[in-house]
Amino acid sequence: MTADRCAAFGLGAVALLVAALALWIVGDVLLRGFDGLAPGFLLSDPLDAGRAGGIRPVLVSTLLVTTVCLLSAAPVGLLAGLLLAERTRGARRWAHLIRLSLDTLAGVPSILFGLFGNAVFVGLFGWRLSILSGGLTLAVMVLPFLIRSVEASLRSLPPDLGRAATALGLGPVTRLGRILLPAALPGLLTGLVLGLGRALAETAALLFTSGYGLRLPASLLDSGRTLSIHILDLAMNVPGGTANAYRSAAVLILLILLINSTVMALGGTRGGRRRSQP
Repeated sequence: MTADRCAAFGLGAVALLVAALALWIVGDVLLRGFDGLAPGFLLSDPLDAGRAGGIRPVLVSTLLVTTVCLLSAAPVGLLAGLLLAERTRGARRWAHLIRLSLDTLAGVPSILFGLFGNAVFVGLFGWRLSILSGGLTLAVMVLPFLIRSVEASLRSLPPDLGRAATALGLGPVTRLGRILLPAALPGLLTGLVLGLGRALAETAALLFTSGYGLRLPASLLDSGRTLSIHILDLAMNVPGGTANAYRSAAVLILLILLINSTVMALGGTRGGRRRSQP
């Protein structure tokens, strides 16, 4: 057996092992969570500290926190990634320093972002433990990853693509908006999906920023418990809450799958339409 075949066999075995482990964990959670899961679980309020009832306010809080995170991080990440990819080609020293800073921030433990959000959004700005504080903290946390994803997607494009657009007399805005960004859309969506997945599953950063409120939030300044915090509380702090913890975990997994599939389907539809145009 040649070295290439040995390497391919080893990589395939590792990939199968990782896939089997992931399927085992997800399958176990879904099997336990589907036991007793009904539409009423999504539409009713928690009772008895979450042991009974549903997760309606928790689900609403999760969607609101994720929306605040997405609306805050996506525009800033896109613009910063564009600037980093297009305007730092001649400034290698500054570009290297910026990338090193972003990579360092991307590796910072999420609980430190939670402490930052608690000091700035909760304390300095006076927004208390709220959905707004939690969403903005998540935005700061996923922003370095989004910026690097946008930059990597744009830099992966063939250089001739931008040169051809410039040769046709297209301005910078048109060249980016009509040529480069649509071509980099699959990579952009992949980065967005991964960022959303991290935001949805985040717990540590939200412990210090969004709070534990179990009521339906009336505004972004109300405290809101996300699904990840709800699962942690039921599993660790509420005796007899294991069944609803598994149901909540199953809902979280399905929500992540739904959002990821929707984003990727929209990206595929737009990409297919653009390729079909003459």
